[in-house]
Amino acid sequence: MSLPFAEVTADLRAELLGGKAVSSLSAGLTSGLGLLVAQVAFATFIFSGALAPYASQGVGLVLFGNFAACLIMAMASGYRGVIAGLSPALVIGMAAFGSSTKAEGDVLFATVSGALIVSAVVTGLACFMIGRFRLANLLRFIPYPVSAGFVAGIGGAVCLAAMSLMDAELRWGGIPELLEPTSLARWGPGVGYGIALYFAMKRWGNALILPVSVAVVVAGYQLALAGLGISGAEAQAAGLLLTSTADGNLSPALGAADVMRVNWAALAGQIPNMLALITVAFICVIMNVAGLEVAANQELDWDRELKASGLASALGGLGGGTEATIVVPASLRSKLFGAASRLTGIVAALVISVALLIGDGMLELVPSPLVGGILIFAGLGMLDEGLVRSYRRLTNPEFGIIVLIFVTIGVFGLLEGVGAGLLATLIFFAIRLSRVDPIESRFTAREHRSSRARSVPERAILSQAGDRVQAYRLRGYIFFGSAAPLADRLRESMNGPSPPDCLLLDFANVSGFDFSGVNLLSRVLQAANSAGVQVVLGAPPERLRASLALNLPPPVFAELVLEANVDLALERCEETVIAAWEANADLADQQRGALLERTAGDLEQSLNHGADFEALMDELRDWLDGRDHAREETIAAERTARAGVQFLVSGRASAQDTAGARIYQCAPGDVVWPPSARDQQVAAVVADEPCRTMVLAPAVRHRLETNHPELALRLYRYLVAERLQIETGNINSSPE
Repeated sequence: MSLPFAEVTADLRAELLGGKAVSSLSAGLTSGLGLLVAQVAFATFIFSGALAPYASQGVGLVLFGNFAACLIMAMASGYRGVIAGLSPALVIGMAAFGSSTKAEGDVLFATVSGALIVSAVVTGLACFMIGRFRLANLLRFIPYPVSAGFVAGIGGAVCLAAMSLMDAELRWGGIPELLEPTSLARWGPGVGYGIALYFAMKRWGNALILPVSVAVVVAGYQLALAGLGISGAEAQAAGLLLTSTADGNLSPALGAADVMRVNWAALAGQIPNMLALITVAFICVIMNVAGLEVAANQELDWDRELKASGLASALGGLGGGTEATIVVPASLRSKLFGAASRLTGIVAALVISVALLIGDGMLELVPSPLVGGILIFAGLGMLDEGLVRSYRRLTNPEFGIIVLIFVTIGVFGLLEGVGAGLLATLIFFAIRLSRVDPIESRFTAREHRSSRARSVPERAILSQAGDRVQAYRLRGYIFFGSAAPLADRLRESMNGPSPPDCLLLDFANVSGFDFSGVNLLSRVLQAANSAGVQVVLGAPPERLRASLALNLPPPVFAELVLEANVDLALERCEETVIAAWEANADLADQQRGALLERTAGDLEQSLNHGADFEALMDELRDWLDGRDHAREETIAAERTARAGVQFLVSGRASAQDTAGARIYQCAPGDVVWPPSARDQQVAAVVADEPCRTMVLAPAVRHRLETNHPELALRLYRYLVAERLQIETGNINSSPE
């Protein structure tokens, strides 16, 4: 286990010496008494009907599971002051074993107990292994509407079960029978107590309300029986008091003889119910850990909590007990009372153990309606949490999912309700996701350019014909709900009055896609190919490449251009537009003349810039060191920052970031290194083709300043002018 015995001992010693003994004792006693009352009520309901003669043994099973859970969780959980017990959500599933097992008498009790123990052990081992291999995050996927609907559905089922326990069957047309005096006397006191207890706890929230009210009700009930002259035996025969069936104490509830009585065939027939109970237990563990994390405003280690819960259920089950989970209100109370210590849970466990040892006759004092009232109280609390509070916090569709689960659980069953809720949530999620526009933005090559260095005529062509490139930045998950609108938008762009030469799709922000998305995209790509539109994909995932290769005809896939990022993809589109413009024989001479006239000023400025650079290099030839670089060779990098100023004389080179992506491209006449102040993210400059650079070393520059200040001044003027052109975006600038 993750928590060594020595660490537990050290924690307990520190808590005792640190002054937490009194607060831990008070909180532990309070929580233990509250658990004791509730767990006895739950056990009495589980072992009712044909199992009623074994109610005391059933109480012993539940209390032992509760004792083991409290003790182990107190020592192993990462939350100090945690309290564990049998969740009301598990009571309905456990009660189903007694009514559906084909056995009678001792065999029935032994078989049902075996099913409960096996369920607890399997649940515990599964939780422990999930925590052991740190897989807890896989269980945090249950949407809130499903968990809230589950809570509400269980709350309604618990209330119905409480009414049934008090001989009040709720059915259509049966309301008049329930209001008859004899029937009202059976269920009225229990319902009244449960409702009063619920509102009292909601109003004041004092943990002593539950045990004190139980003591008052038991004492008052006994006084009333005595006043009416009804003995305990007569009250038990009339069903007014619970009956103890155990000889001696409540533990151990099972012996070796009981194991021999198990009907293994009947136990195997309970596998569907056992799987359902295990599933519900998983949901309870997840919801209670998440609920405690939110209520206490404390981040918990889910893997550790699952290991602790798993060990508690497994060991409790092996000892003859039942599974249990964190009790959020009681655990939170430990923190509010200043008793956030391991001692609190240990004290609560000791309270349960005392009842196990000396509680044989305590059931004979408990009024039957009291058990139903406590179940009503638990059910109302779950209905309040699942329905009332959710109504105030959720949208109508999400609350509708909760209502659907609540009704389905009440009519069909627990698993059917959870399944219906998950299905409705998936549909709701798909509808909402389909409304998210998969197109983040749209632009043309006239609005945004690649970082490639372009000549003045090429920049002019892109300014005029850049809208021949239609680019789309995609986002999110491309699936059947969003792929169809996306395909329609792309078809519209190709079927318009002026179809593009290039269609660019940027997948950098796409998180994934399904087969429907790939299928629809493949159809669009085939349509683009038939229309003569060049399609370029930027940053396509490898899985998308493989899927397109399988779904597209080989000739169409061969025409598809795939680039590592959107900058390279945009460069390819620009090349296509420029080539198409230059090859357009139908382009009027007047248009070409207009383009030349419009670029004359920029062209002259570019030629002057080149002439100035050549003249400057000629004057500095005795001060510069020439270097030749092969294609893809690193010209300069951060580690060469002191190598001096480097000028590009011929060829082209790309300034790249640490990931190797191009930031901008350098052309002859540009300063390769150091980068401008605007481009501090430049990590290296790499040759795109064979290049030649001229380097002005720092020591040489100092001699130049000393011996030829006029030449140094002309050099600095050129550098300033070149930097200003880059900063203002006039030449070789990044498009964005």
